[in-house]
Amino acid sequence: MSHRAEAPPGTDWAPYMRWSKLHERATHDLTGSNLHPLGLDELPGAREALALHGPNDEGYAPLLEAIADRYGVSTDRVCTATGTSGANFLAMAALVRPGDPVLIERPAYDPLLGAARLLGADIRRFERRFEDAYRLDPDHIGDLLVPGTRLVVLTNLHNPSGVRIPDGTLDEIGRHAERAGARVLVDEVYLEAAFAASQRPAATRSPTFISTNSLTKTWGLAGLRAGWALADPRVAEAMRRVRDVVDAVGSFPSDAIATLAFGHLDALLERARRILEPNAARLAEILDASSAVEWVRPEGGPVAFPRLADTDDAGPFVRRALAEHGLGVVPGRFFETPAHFRVAVGGDPARVRPALDRLADALEAWNVPEAS
Repeated sequence: MSHRAEAPPGTDWAPYMRWSKLHERATHDLTGSNLHPLGLDELPGAREALALHGPNDEGYAPLLEAIADRYGVSTDRVCTATGTSGANFLAMAALVRPGDPVLIERPAYDPLLGAARLLGADIRRFERRFEDAYRLDPDHIGDLLVPGTRLVVLTNLHNPSGVRIPDGTLDEIGRHAERAGARVLVDEVYLEAAFAASQRPAATRSPTFISTNSLTKTWGLAGLRAGWALADPRVAEAMRRVRDVVDAVGSFPSDAIATLAFGHLDALLERARRILEPNAARLAEILDASSAVEWVRPEGGPVAFPRLADTDDAGPFVRRALAEHGLGVVPGRFFETPAHFRVAVGGDPARVRPALDRLADALEAWNVPEAS
Protein backbone atom coordinates (compact mmCIF):
# COMPACT_ATOMS: atom_id res chain seq x y z
CA MET A 1 0.00 0.00 0.00
CA SER A 2 1.36 3.42 -0.90
CA HIS A 3 0.28 7.00 -1.26
CA ARG A 4 1.69 10.13 -2.81
CA ALA A 5 2.07 13.35 -0.89
CA GLU A 6 -0.04 15.85 -2.82
CA ALA A 7 -1.13 18.57 -0.44
CA PRO A 8 -2.02 22.25 -0.62
CA PRO A 9 -0.09 25.02 1.13
CA GLY A 10 -0.61 25.00 4.88
CA THR A 11 -0.77 21.22 5.16
CA ASP A 12 -0.04 19.82 8.62
CA TRP A 13 2.98 17.80 7.46
CA ALA A 14 3.87 16.44 10.90
CA PRO A 15 0.83 16.46 13.23
CA TYR A 16 2.77 15.16 16.21
CA MET A 17 5.27 18.02 16.07
CA ARG A 18 2.45 20.54 15.93
CA TRP A 19 0.76 18.86 18.91
CA SER A 20 4.03 18.71 20.86
CA LYS A 21 4.40 22.49 20.57
CA LEU A 22 0.79 23.50 21.22
CA HIS A 23 -0.87 20.89 23.46
CA GLU A 24 -2.14 21.71 26.94
CA ARG A 25 0.76 21.48 29.39
CA ALA A 26 0.38 19.01 32.21
CA THR A 27 1.45 19.52 35.79
CA HIS A 28 3.17 16.12 35.58
CA ASP A 29 4.60 16.00 32.06
CA LEU A 30 5.93 12.76 30.55
CA THR A 31 5.57 13.86 26.91
CA GLY A 32 8.95 15.42 26.05
CA SER A 33 11.73 12.97 25.17
CA ASN A 34 14.75 15.24 25.60
CA LEU A 35 17.19 14.44 28.37
CA HIS A 36 17.12 16.76 31.40
CA PRO A 37 18.90 19.92 30.12
CA LEU A 38 22.52 20.47 31.00
CA GLY A 39 23.26 23.83 32.60
CA LEU A 40 25.94 26.05 31.07
CA ASP A 41 28.09 25.76 34.17
CA GLU A 42 27.83 21.94 34.08
CA LEU A 43 29.85 21.86 30.84
CA PRO A 44 33.44 22.80 31.75
CA GLY A 45 34.78 25.61 29.57
CA ALA A 46 31.44 26.41 27.93
CA ARG A 47 31.43 30.09 28.79
CA GLU A 48 34.97 30.52 27.52
CA ALA A 49 34.23 28.61 24.30
CA LEU A 50 31.18 30.66 23.42
CA ALA A 51 31.73 32.88 20.40
CA LEU A 52 29.37 34.66 18.03
CA HIS A 53 31.32 34.43 14.78
CA GLY A 54 33.71 32.05 13.08
CA PRO A 55 34.39 30.03 9.91
CA ASN A 56 31.72 27.37 9.40
CA ASP A 57 30.69 27.68 5.74
CA GLU A 58 30.84 23.92 5.07
CA GLY A 59 30.63 23.03 8.74
CA TYR A 60 32.88 24.16 11.56
CA ALA A 61 36.12 22.23 10.95
CA PRO A 62 36.87 21.41 14.63
CA LEU A 63 33.33 20.06 15.04
CA LEU A 64 33.59 17.96 11.88
CA GLU A 65 36.87 16.55 13.18
CA ALA A 66 35.39 15.84 16.62
CA ILE A 67 32.47 13.94 15.10
CA ALA A 68 34.74 12.05 12.71
CA ASP A 69 37.13 11.09 15.52
CA ARG A 70 34.31 9.89 17.75
CA TYR A 71 32.96 7.49 15.14
CA GLY A 72 36.14 6.56 13.31
CA VAL A 73 35.31 8.05 9.92
CA SER A 74 36.87 10.69 7.67
CA THR A 75 35.52 14.24 7.75
CA ASP A 76 34.26 14.02 4.17
CA ARG A 77 31.69 11.53 5.50
CA VAL A 78 30.27 14.05 8.02
CA CYS A 79 27.57 16.62 7.35
CA THR A 80 26.39 18.81 10.20
CA ALA A 81 22.76 19.89 10.49
CA THR A 82 20.18 21.56 12.69
CA GLY A 83 19.39 18.65 14.99
CA THR A 84 18.67 15.08 13.98
CA SER A 85 15.47 16.13 12.24
CA GLY A 86 17.50 18.56 10.17
CA ALA A 87 19.96 15.82 9.26
CA ASN A 88 17.09 13.50 8.32
CA PHE A 89 15.60 16.14 6.05
CA LEU A 90 18.92 16.90 4.37
CA ALA A 91 19.44 13.19 3.69
CA MET A 92 15.98 12.71 2.25
CA ALA A 93 16.12 15.86 0.16
CA ALA A 94 19.52 14.85 -1.22
CA LEU A 95 18.20 11.49 -2.42
CA VAL A 96 14.43 11.64 -2.97
CA ARG A 97 12.56 13.22 -5.86
CA PRO A 98 8.77 13.45 -6.27
CA GLY A 99 7.27 10.04 -6.91
CA ASP A 100 10.29 8.06 -5.68
CA PRO A 101 9.35 5.04 -3.55
CA VAL A 102 10.46 5.33 0.09
CA LEU A 103 9.91 2.58 2.69
CA ILE A 104 9.21 3.78 6.24
CA GLU A 105 8.60 1.74 9.38
CA ARG A 106 5.32 1.77 11.28
CA PRO A 107 5.00 2.90 14.09
CA ALA A 108 7.15 5.81 12.96
CA TYR A 109 8.42 9.10 14.31
CA ASP A 110 6.07 11.57 12.65
CA PRO A 111 8.61 14.09 11.25
CA LEU A 112 10.22 11.31 9.22
CA LEU A 113 6.90 10.77 7.49
CA GLY A 114 6.39 14.52 7.24
CA ALA A 115 9.70 15.03 5.44
CA ALA A 116 8.88 12.29 2.94
CA ARG A 117 5.42 13.79 2.37
CA LEU A 118 6.88 17.26 1.86
CA LEU A 119 9.31 15.91 -0.75
CA GLY A 120 6.51 14.18 -2.65
CA ALA A 121 7.76 10.63 -2.03
CA ASP A 122 5.68 7.57 -2.82
CA ILE A 123 5.54 6.35 0.79
CA ARG A 124 5.33 2.61 1.40
CA ARG A 125 5.21 1.03 4.86
CA PHE A 126 6.48 -2.02 6.71
CA GLU A 127 5.31 -3.03 10.16
CA ARG A 128 7.13 -3.25 13.47
CA ARG A 129 4.47 -5.22 15.32
CA PHE A 130 3.89 -5.11 19.06
CA GLU A 131 3.22 -8.85 18.98
CA ASP A 132 6.73 -9.39 17.56
CA ALA A 133 8.35 -7.05 20.12
CA TYR A 134 8.83 -4.54 17.27
CA ARG A 135 11.43 -6.75 15.59
CA LEU A 136 12.17 -6.11 11.91
CA ASP A 137 11.87 -8.75 9.21
CA PRO A 138 14.70 -8.04 6.72
CA ASP A 139 13.31 -10.42 4.10
CA HIS A 140 9.93 -8.71 4.20
CA ILE A 141 11.62 -5.36 3.72
CA GLY A 142 13.56 -6.86 0.85
CA ASP A 143 10.33 -8.03 -0.78
CA LEU A 144 8.99 -4.46 -0.64
CA LEU A 145 11.99 -2.95 -2.44
CA VAL A 146 10.56 -2.18 -5.88
CA PRO A 147 12.66 -0.76 -8.75
CA GLY A 148 13.52 2.86 -8.06
CA THR A 149 13.17 2.65 -4.27
CA ARG A 150 15.40 5.40 -2.90
CA LEU A 151 15.36 4.94 0.85
CA VAL A 152 14.47 2.60 3.69
CA VAL A 153 13.85 4.66 6.84
CA LEU A 154 14.41 3.26 10.36
CA THR A 155 14.92 4.49 13.90
CA ASN A 156 17.39 2.79 16.26
CA LEU A 157 16.54 2.80 19.10
CA HIS A 158 13.02 2.60 17.73
CA ASN A 159 10.92 5.66 18.37
CA PRO A 160 8.42 5.18 20.01
CA SER A 161 9.18 1.76 21.58
CA GLY A 162 12.88 2.07 22.52
CA VAL A 163 13.71 -1.33 20.95
CA ARG A 164 17.20 -1.80 19.49
CA ILE A 165 17.87 -3.27 16.03
CA PRO A 166 20.45 -6.09 16.29
CA ASP A 167 23.59 -5.80 14.16
CA GLY A 168 22.72 -8.88 12.13
CA THR A 169 19.31 -7.48 11.25
CA LEU A 170 20.87 -4.21 10.11
CA ASP A 171 23.37 -6.07 7.97
CA GLU A 172 20.62 -8.10 6.27
CA ILE A 173 18.56 -4.99 5.57
CA GLY A 174 21.66 -3.30 4.17
CA ARG A 175 22.32 -6.20 1.80
CA HIS A 176 18.75 -6.14 0.51
CA ALA A 177 18.93 -2.38 -0.01
CA GLU A 178 22.29 -2.54 -1.76
CA ARG A 179 21.01 -5.12 -4.24
CA ALA A 180 18.04 -2.86 -4.99
CA GLY A 181 20.16 0.28 -5.35
CA ALA A 182 18.54 1.89 -2.29
CA ARG A 183 20.01 3.57 0.79
CA VAL A 184 19.04 2.99 4.42
CA LEU A 185 18.53 6.05 6.63
CA VAL A 186 18.84 5.21 10.34
CA ASP A 187 17.88 7.86 12.89
CA GLU A 188 20.14 6.99 15.85
CA VAL A 189 19.34 9.88 18.17
CA TYR A 190 18.52 7.50 21.07
CA LEU A 191 21.11 4.84 20.29
CA GLU A 192 23.89 5.92 22.62
CA ALA A 193 21.44 5.98 25.53
CA ALA A 194 20.96 2.21 25.24
CA PHE A 195 21.51 0.45 28.55
CA ALA A 196 23.26 -2.52 26.95
CA ALA A 197 26.67 -2.60 25.24
CA SER A 198 27.32 0.18 22.75
CA GLN A 199 26.50 -0.28 19.08
CA ARG A 200 28.45 1.56 16.39
CA PRO A 201 26.58 3.73 13.88
CA ALA A 202 25.06 1.88 10.96
CA ALA A 203 26.94 4.14 8.53
CA THR A 204 30.22 2.60 9.70
CA ARG A 205 28.96 -0.85 8.68
CA SER A 206 28.35 -0.20 4.98
CA PRO A 207 28.17 2.75 2.53
CA THR A 208 24.52 1.79 2.03
CA PHE A 209 23.66 3.32 5.42
CA ILE A 210 23.21 6.93 6.48
CA SER A 211 23.28 7.51 10.27
CA THR A 212 21.80 10.65 11.82
CA ASN A 213 22.25 11.85 15.38
CA SER A 214 22.53 14.95 17.56
CA LEU A 215 23.41 16.18 21.04
CA THR A 216 19.77 16.21 22.14
CA LYS A 217 18.28 13.01 23.53
CA THR A 218 21.34 11.45 25.17
CA TRP A 219 23.49 14.41 26.05
CA GLY A 220 21.09 17.00 27.50
CA LEU A 221 22.08 19.67 24.97
CA ALA A 222 18.88 19.96 22.94
CA GLY A 223 19.12 23.76 22.90
CA LEU A 224 22.21 23.64 20.70
CA ARG A 225 20.31 21.95 17.86
CA ALA A 226 23.66 20.35 16.97
CA GLY A 227 23.02 17.46 14.62
CA TRP A 228 24.97 15.49 12.04
CA ALA A 229 24.87 12.68 9.52
CA LEU A 230 27.47 10.05 8.71
CA ALA A 231 27.26 8.90 5.10
CA ASP A 232 29.14 7.90 1.98
CA PRO A 233 31.17 10.97 0.85
CA ARG A 234 28.96 11.45 -2.23
CA VAL A 235 25.80 11.47 -0.12
CA ALA A 236 27.37 13.78 2.48
CA GLU A 237 28.34 16.20 -0.30
CA ALA A 238 24.81 16.11 -1.73
CA MET A 239 23.46 16.88 1.75
CA ARG A 240 25.75 19.89 2.05
CA ARG A 241 24.38 21.21 -1.24
CA VAL A 242 20.83 20.78 0.07
CA ARG A 243 21.83 22.75 3.14
CA ASP A 244 22.79 25.62 0.83
CA VAL A 245 19.07 26.24 0.28
CA VAL A 246 17.70 25.17 3.68
CA ASP A 247 19.71 27.11 6.27
CA ALA A 248 23.05 27.64 4.45
CA VAL A 249 25.30 27.23 7.50
CA GLY A 250 25.05 26.23 11.12
CA SER A 251 24.90 28.53 14.12
CA PHE A 252 28.49 29.29 15.07
CA PRO A 253 27.77 29.65 18.83
CA SER A 254 26.10 26.23 18.77
CA ASP A 255 28.92 24.69 16.74
CA ALA A 256 31.54 26.06 19.12
CA ILE A 257 29.81 24.69 22.23
CA ALA A 258 29.08 21.39 20.47
CA THR A 259 32.78 21.01 19.67
CA LEU A 260 33.59 21.48 23.34
CA ALA A 261 30.88 18.98 24.33
CA PHE A 262 32.48 16.26 22.23
CA GLY A 263 35.42 16.34 24.61
CA HIS A 264 33.07 15.48 27.49
CA LEU A 265 30.69 12.95 25.92
CA ASP A 266 31.76 10.04 28.09
CA ALA A 267 31.06 12.05 31.23
CA LEU A 268 27.75 13.26 29.77
CA LEU A 269 26.79 9.68 28.98
CA GLU A 270 27.34 8.74 32.62
CA ARG A 271 25.12 11.66 33.59
CA ALA A 272 22.45 10.43 31.16
CA ARG A 273 22.48 6.97 32.67
CA ARG A 274 22.26 8.36 36.21
CA ILE A 275 19.08 10.10 35.10
CA LEU A 276 17.58 7.46 32.83
CA GLU A 277 18.21 4.19 34.62
CA PRO A 278 16.37 4.90 37.90
CA ASN A 279 13.53 6.65 36.04
CA ALA A 280 13.22 3.69 33.66
CA ALA A 281 13.35 1.20 36.53
CA ARG A 282 10.47 2.96 38.28
CA LEU A 283 8.47 3.02 35.05
CA ALA A 284 9.06 -0.72 34.64
CA GLU A 285 7.79 -1.38 38.18
CA ILE A 286 4.59 0.49 37.42
CA LEU A 287 3.90 -1.05 34.02
CA ASP A 288 4.81 -4.59 35.10
CA ALA A 289 2.44 -4.31 38.08
CA SER A 290 -0.52 -2.95 36.12
CA SER A 291 -3.11 -5.17 34.45
CA ALA A 292 -4.30 -2.14 32.48
CA VAL A 293 -1.35 -2.21 30.08
CA GLU A 294 0.93 -4.46 28.05
CA TRP A 295 4.36 -3.33 26.92
CA VAL A 296 7.66 -4.22 25.31
CA ARG A 297 10.50 -3.26 27.63
CA PRO A 298 12.85 -0.73 25.95
CA GLU A 299 16.56 -1.41 25.66
CA GLY A 300 17.43 2.09 26.78
CA GLY A 301 16.66 5.65 25.90
CA PRO A 302 13.99 7.89 27.36
CA VAL A 303 10.81 6.46 25.79
CA ALA A 304 8.44 3.52 26.20
CA PHE A 305 5.23 2.72 24.35
CA PRO A 306 2.72 0.74 26.44
CA ARG A 307 -0.53 -0.54 24.99
CA LEU A 308 -3.73 -0.08 26.93
CA ALA A 309 -5.40 -3.47 27.37
CA ASP A 310 -8.79 -4.33 25.91
CA THR A 311 -9.19 -1.23 23.75
CA ASP A 312 -8.43 0.05 20.28
CA ASP A 313 -8.05 3.64 21.43
CA ALA A 314 -6.10 4.91 24.45
CA GLY A 315 -7.32 8.46 23.78
CA PRO A 316 -9.94 8.43 26.56
CA PHE A 317 -7.31 7.25 29.03
CA VAL A 318 -4.89 9.99 27.94
CA ARG A 319 -7.57 12.65 28.34
CA ARG A 320 -8.73 11.30 31.71
CA ALA A 321 -5.14 11.10 32.98
CA LEU A 322 -4.69 14.79 32.14
CA ALA A 323 -8.01 15.93 33.57
CA GLU A 324 -7.97 13.89 36.79
CA HIS A 325 -4.28 13.38 37.53
CA GLY A 326 -2.56 16.30 35.80
CA LEU A 327 -0.54 13.76 33.81
CA GLY A 328 0.68 14.30 30.26
CA VAL A 329 1.58 11.40 27.94
CA VAL A 330 1.62 11.29 24.13
CA PRO A 331 -1.44 9.76 22.44
CA GLY A 332 -0.53 6.76 20.32
CA ARG A 333 -2.50 8.09 17.36
CA PHE A 334 0.49 10.27 16.54
CA PHE A 335 2.43 7.05 15.94
CA GLU A 336 -0.45 5.45 13.98
CA THR A 337 -1.19 3.00 16.82
CA PRO A 338 -4.00 4.60 18.85
CA ALA A 339 -4.25 1.81 21.45
CA HIS A 340 -0.85 2.91 22.78
CA PHE A 341 0.56 5.96 24.52
CA ARG A 342 4.17 7.11 24.72
CA VAL A 343 5.86 7.84 28.03
CA ALA A 344 9.16 9.72 28.28
CA VAL A 345 11.41 9.47 31.35
CA GLY A 346 14.45 11.55 30.43
CA GLY A 347 13.56 14.46 32.67
CA ASP A 348 14.79 15.55 36.07
CA PRO A 349 14.17 12.63 38.46
CA ALA A 350 12.76 15.06 41.01
CA ARG A 351 9.95 15.78 38.54
CA VAL A 352 9.73 12.43 36.76
CA ARG A 353 9.22 10.33 39.90
CA PRO A 354 6.08 12.22 41.03
CA ALA A 355 4.79 12.09 37.44
CA LEU A 356 5.31 8.33 37.37
CA ASP A 357 3.38 8.07 40.63
CA ARG A 358 0.51 9.87 38.86
CA LEU A 359 0.79 7.37 36.02
CA ALA A 360 0.40 4.54 38.53
CA ASP A 361 -2.65 6.27 39.97
CA ALA A 362 -4.17 6.83 36.52
CA LEU A 363 -3.70 3.18 35.54
CA GLU A 364 -5.19 1.97 38.80
CA ALA A 365 -8.18 4.28 38.41
CA TRP A 366 -8.66 3.13 34.81
CA ASN A 367 -9.14 -0.42 36.05
CA VAL A 368 -11.95 0.65 38.37
CA PRO A 369 -15.34 0.65 36.59
CA GLU A 370 -17.03 4.04 36.63
CA ALA A 371 -20.20 4.24 38.67
CA SER A 372 -23.33 3.89 36.56
